[in-house]
Amino acid sequence: MPQSARAIVIGGGIGGLTAAAALHGRGWDVTVLERAPSLEPVGAAISLAPNALRALDVLGIGDEIRDLAAWQGDGGLRTPGGRWLSRSSAEAAAARFGGPLVLLPRATLIDRLAALLPPGAVRTAAAATLDGPGDSRRPARVSVGGQELEAELVVGADGINSRVRRVLFPLHPGPVYAGFTTWRVLIPVPGVEFASHETWGRGRIWGTHPLKDGRVYAYAAATTPAGERPPDDEKAELLRRFGDWHDPVPAVLAAARPEDVLRHDVHHIATPLPAHHLGRVALLGDAAHAMPPTLGQGGNQAIEDAIVLAHHGDDLAAYTAARLPRTTAIARQAVRVARLNMAGNPAAVAVRDIVVAALSKAGPALFLRGFDGIADWRPPYAAGKTIAGKP
Repeated sequence: MPQSARAIVIGGGIGGLTAAAALHGRGWDVTVLERAPSLEPVGAAISLAPNALRALDVLGIGDEIRDLAAWQGDGGLRTPGGRWLSRSSAEAAAARFGGPLVLLPRATLIDRLAALLPPGAVRTAAAATLDGPGDSRRPARVSVGGQELEAELVVGADGINSRVRRVLFPLHPGPVYAGFTTWRVLIPVPGVEFASHETWGRGRIWGTHPLKDGRVYAYAAATTPAGERPPDDEKAELLRRFGDWHDPVPAVLAAARPEDVLRHDVHHIATPLPAHHLGRVALLGDAAHAMPPTLGQGGNQAIEDAIVLAHHGDDLAAYTAARLPRTTAIARQAVRVARLNMAGNPAAVAVRDIVVAALSKAGPALFLRGFDGIADWRPPYAAGKTIAGKP
């Protein structure tokens, strides 16, 4: 890496900020260009598995994030009537993967990552365009606000509808609709106690999880045509679809206001990219491999991407070689899980529930099995070292 190497990160989400912090820690002069007027994240909460937490260890903030873990005692999969199909615990997850699963507000993680950057490194309200990817002889070129910038590395962390990706791979078909939509709320629900769970119905799922700050994170999904919206509001839609499900679902819905409910159709990249880089430009996170949220790995894989990218620096072929096979496999697994938990045929649902219950009685809960080969990932650094090489 040249002594004064410049890196431009397009996108100030979790993946982009992780990449910026990791590159800054390895001596790059980093600028983050975020088109939104602030770093306020889209979405409510994020689940971090041990693989992402180990990546954050490289930045020196892994233990701080682990301290936010709120999952205690039993949890698992349920039916809409409340019957447990599969049960597990925080202790079982930690024993299987060498660490906890942590659920925290996205804003908390964004704030912590941004704090790792020097003053002035993040520019908001800065819509950037990739003008040229560069090559071994020329830097990449980015225009923003009438100004043209050059950099030895540009990171496209601009999400599922990435404009950087379209410049690099204009013939790629891009994201496709996954067949279902999602809702999310992050609210206080006083006086309600429950075990963390996900519930699978016919073409519908619901999850309810406590956060350490006392709030409740709930999410739902249902198979719907793309772009469909209710005649009234999204809270009313959730009541129609989930209002008669087991406790604490009715209590969460009663506590939510219409404006608390976020809804987004789910899209994913079904056709893998030929590479995660071109010239001096690398893609990461949803820009490179958007996947359904059924494994909760979208943000986790973006964090992994960022740490591996910083490790390889300007050797972007090595970055693609390290990340493309893994993220492609995980994205395909997320699609398979979506087909399972979003099944709508009554006979298929009955068989699914029987198999899930039987498998869980015979061994580790299905919830934990789904993370085998994912949550045990470790970053390409010596254990116990931060990205700056300090203990």
